[in-house]
Amino acid sequence: MSSPAATPRPNQPHASNPRLALCGDILHFLRDPGWSEDAADAVQFEPDGWLLIEHGRVHAVHPADDPPDTSWARQDWRGHLLMPGFIDPHVHAPQLDVIASFGAALLDWLERYTFPAEARYADPEQSRLGAERFLHALLAHGTTSALVYATVHKTSAEALFEVGQRLGMRLITGKVLMDRNCPDDLRDDVEQAERDCVDLIERWHGAGRLAYAVTPRFAATSSPQQLAMAGRLLQRYAQNAGGLYMQTHVAENREEVRWIAELFPDSRSYLDVYASHGLLTRRSMLAHGIWLDDADRARLAQAGSSIAFAPSSNLFLGSGLFNWAQAEDAGVGVAPASDVGGGTSLCQLRTLADGYKVLALQGQRLTAWQGLYAITRGAARSLELEPEIGHFAPGTVADVVVWRWAEGAVQQRRQDLARSLHERLFAWMTLADERNVAAVYLRGCKIAAAQQPADGWSGDSAGHLGPSGTTTG
Repeated sequence: MSSPAATPRPNQPHASNPRLALCGDILHFLRDPGWSEDAADAVQFEPDGWLLIEHGRVHAVHPADDPPDTSWARQDWRGHLLMPGFIDPHVHAPQLDVIASFGAALLDWLERYTFPAEARYADPEQSRLGAERFLHALLAHGTTSALVYATVHKTSAEALFEVGQRLGMRLITGKVLMDRNCPDDLRDDVEQAERDCVDLIERWHGAGRLAYAVTPRFAATSSPQQLAMAGRLLQRYAQNAGGLYMQTHVAENREEVRWIAELFPDSRSYLDVYASHGLLTRRSMLAHGIWLDDADRARLAQAGSSIAFAPSSNLFLGSGLFNWAQAEDAGVGVAPASDVGGGTSLCQLRTLADGYKVLALQGQRLTAWQGLYAITRGAARSLELEPEIGHFAPGTVADVVVWRWAEGAVQQRRQDLARSLHERLFAWMTLADERNVAAVYLRGCKIAAAQQPADGWSGDSAGHLGPSGTTTG
């Protein structure tokens, strides 16, 4: 078992050569591995293999003994792990400002921390700086695609789209809808919100790698009239670039569930509020879903909607323990999510580490296979993006993260003693974080230090977005 190589010397591939070959320990998933520890047949692992990228898309994965010819510019990442970029299906861009805020459950958290932070995004310059900071932070943590909450301000969604387009990220976002039960400076109205959404959809949905998500924050902050408007938008654009996405929250906290029942007395359940307004589709991602019942799960499965499992946030806010096996048994797709700022890290490896603990308390064991699948190909499937991202099949977009197998003596010792690939990956999944990121590629192009935002934020303290692989051959 090889130990991680020294950080490669900075050296970009020739800009004129559209063919790039990355050499390293390549890992991606061929299909859903299930929950067995003996699921290696669902995985392709090529130690010191070759990931061939042509014009920004994966051309092939070759084993170590089948190197590319000299027409390919090579970058040597031997001793590192190469994986598809992680996908985060539920994260709040403005909540970097409130991550790690003390002592509040969900509804108090919104009042004390979240709403004041989001009010700052009425300023277009704050929205621009926030988008730069947030999207570069995602990349620095190994996430290359995300379904993101902006704020109620149109300018906050515009800023995310503009920065995401420039970076070349697979980004889905939308203006938040809130017309009641929120501060005056964060309240919109049905008519203006619809005009803003239509303008954003017409300009950004399907533009390059961007897509629009209709985003009622949660049922408590949208009137029935606004929820109905959101449903009409989904229907109106159902045939546009595969259809719009819908993101919201559901059944996160018991007090929240009781409040929704008071606000919508004619609805059978919290989920029924969304269903009755036409908001459950195959492109609907509902965060949390801790306090759903069997009928709710059956309805989600029928609609093809998915749940974003946010264990770090659920633990931090004391919301409860999500039962993944129960959802899966009902046929509901599940995708792990950071949910920053309730969650405490943008790194999806930290999400999985907390998810393992949440599930272990319920007698379930999250394998490295299932965890890593769920934040790559599995998340892509939940977002109807499997043909494009999340794995290294020929023709997929070459969003690649190069990881150090170990950062520091503790991680290295654990790697040295691992007796199988699964044990090695599980230890890595549990102990690694953004400090293990060595390089990030979007569409086959390395994200360079020069692309850091203008306000001086520069990724992590070690500059892990900076070094490139050594060009050989």
